[in-house]
Amino acid sequence: MIEKKNHIIKGNGHPLVLLHGLMGGLSNFESLINFFPKKGFKVIMPLLPIYNMPLFSTNVFSLSKYVINFLTDIGIKKATFIGNSLGGHIALIIAKYRLNLVHSIVLTGSSGLFEKSFGESFPKRENYEYIKKKSQEVFYNPKIATKKLVDDIYSIVNDKRKSIKILYIARSAIKCNMSKFLCRINKPICIIWGKQDNITPPHVAKLFHKLLPKSDIYWIDRCGHVPMMEHPKKFIYILEKWLSKLILIK
Repeated sequence: MIEKKNHIIKGNGHPLVLLHGLMGGLSNFESLINFFPKKGFKVIMPLLPIYNMPLFSTNVFSLSKYVINFLTDIGIKKATFIGNSLGGHIALIIAKYRLNLVHSIVLTGSSGLFEKSFGESFPKRENYEYIKKKSQEVFYNPKIATKKLVDDIYSIVNDKRKSIKILYIARSAIKCNMSKFLCRINKPICIIWGKQDNITPPHVAKLFHKLLPKSDIYWIDRCGHVPMMEHPKKFIYILEKWLSKLILIK
């Protein structure tokens, strides 16, 4: 396994590219990173440079370009992209501009059509209990929002430089609505959604399913916006079965 501060590469075989959300990180997909290399997959997870880009290019398009360049540099030619929230949106943008890189896509709590976030600013960002409440709303089970997770988000939103960049990306994501383009993505799509997702509600998943011509949709009950963290075993079960229809799995 190659593990660095800005990416993880583990295993050999068909590449799975894991793309985290706006306030996510490498740990969000820990269960997939541990499972799929044993099944004959090459798991690749870049840490998106959300806080390291110049402000004028802090947007979803620059993040998509970063992922494209990263995959090109390591010799990946056709991959399955698995994106949560902003990560799903980035996968769709990559499909729009570099469809040749895409074998298939997995969307879970993806933005690109609609997403309810903290808003256009961070009200009460210095109020720890407010940030804790907003963090817990991401999950069906509020205990998933551990103290460390809440502390990390609290630190980010109270860092002026980071909070500004988050707002720039969030606004660019809202402007980049994918609805008119989705019908042109003629690739297999797996939609895995939490039934109690408050950030990208179930009607968003249904609209993705309607607009994407080759999509399958799966639901996880008692689950919020980040299914692979809240119900990792169920998420992996659904994903492995779906991938087995497309790719020979050990």
